Amino acid sequence: MIDFEFEPQVLNQLKMYHMAAEQMMRPISREYDEKEHEHPVQFWETMWTAATNLGPAAGEPIASGKEGDGAPKLRNLYTCLSTEELCWGDAGLFLSIPNPGLGGAAVAAAGTAEQKERFLRRFREGKPKWGAMAITEPGCGSDSAAVTTTATREGDSWVLNGTKIFCTAGQMAAEKSEGFVVVWATIDRKAGRAGIKPFVVEHNTPGMTVARVENKLGIRASDTAMIVLDNCRIPVDHLLGKAEVQRDGGGFKDVMATFDATRPIVAAMAIGVGRAALDFVRDFLQ
Repeated sequence: MIDFEFEPQVLNQLKMYHMAAEQMMRPISREYDEKEHEHPVQFWETMWTAATNLGPAAGEPIASGKEGDGAPKLRNLYTCLSTEELCWGDAGLFLSIPNPGLGGAAVAAAGTAEQKERFLRRFREGKPKWGAMAITEPGCGSDSAAVTTTATREGDSWVLNGTKIFCTAGQMAAEKSEGFVVVWATIDRKAGRAGIKPFVVEHNTPGMTVARVENKLGIRASDTAMIVLDNCRIPVDHLLGKAEVQRDGGGFKDVMATFDATRPIVAAMAIGVGRAALDFVRDFLQ
């Protein structure tokens, strides 16, 4: 018989996350929803300290399906469970927490072992940092075949040009912390989705500008940015994985691996919000 019960230590951790949602997030959630572009610095520092004190795994993004043993899968499960509890507190504040984010997930899905260590080590030490991913453009969503942002090889550099929108934590990753943005760009438009590649652009890189931070109708504690890349030059080894255009899918497979690894978190967020709504109605009717 399949046992769906969680281990006692997991249940204790979930209680801890629920307590954080109830005592740390809910009391300030209305304030930072109404003050959209102000920052809950004390909350961020508390969550960052708690995460880094948990050890190396705390700074790792959710794992892609490429890994063979069971540990990454269990880590993904526990990430979804903790996400549900924290989003019971507030989804906007949850998305604002410093962590590798979608950018880290892209590094985990497409990067080499050396790149993963090089780019993700920062999330286990120092001051709070954010990672972000930029794929959506004014003319396309997550359809990688329609990406128009270009990456051109010039000597020992890649030069990026284009505009990205709806970049979650884009401002925090690009300008306000020692983070990075993973930008998806095409190295060969004729190759379609096979020509799409991910590039790590470090914070405050010349040529990368946060052109706008959106005013939203919800989840307002988390910044959503438009990023413009204007002859943005990055080192050649900041391309994740291989530079060759692979006709069997190449970069498109890495995009999908990133989404496959992170979409369960989005579902867990929705469950947390749904539970909170159900609890509110129940308490109101009692």
